[in-house]
Amino acid sequence: MNPLDLEPQTLAAAVQTPMLALLFWMLHGLRRGMPGPACEPHEPVRGDIAEPAEALARTRDELAAFKLEVARTYVPLSLIRDVDQRLSQHLLRIEEKLDAATRAATATAAIQAAQLGRRPDSCA
Repeated sequence: MNPLDLEPQTLAAAVQTPMLALLFWMLHGLRRGMPGPACEPHEPVRGDIAEPAEALARTRDELAAFKLEVARTYVPLSLIRDVDQRLSQHLLRIEEKLDAATRAATATAAIQAAQLGRRPDSCA
């Protein structure tokens, strides 16, 4: 029988079967080599690891230093200035709008007080 006379699916299955068997054998070997839940965890030697609070504080300090270094080296100063200028302009516009709203509210309160015959600064 000529192997080329076989159907493509049969030929593919014949080639893939040994490969799958090899994969299962490798997975079985990996699982056998891994420690199971029955193994005791490694106990650190005294002085090997610092106190958890000290380690956490040191990690936070290192992270803060890294963030500062990233801000210094990766963000161009011109971009920081541009963002600062845009933010200042937006804040000034918001301040102008709040001032206009405050003036309008004060004027409205004065008009209402004048219509009622009271002084604007007196309490009801």
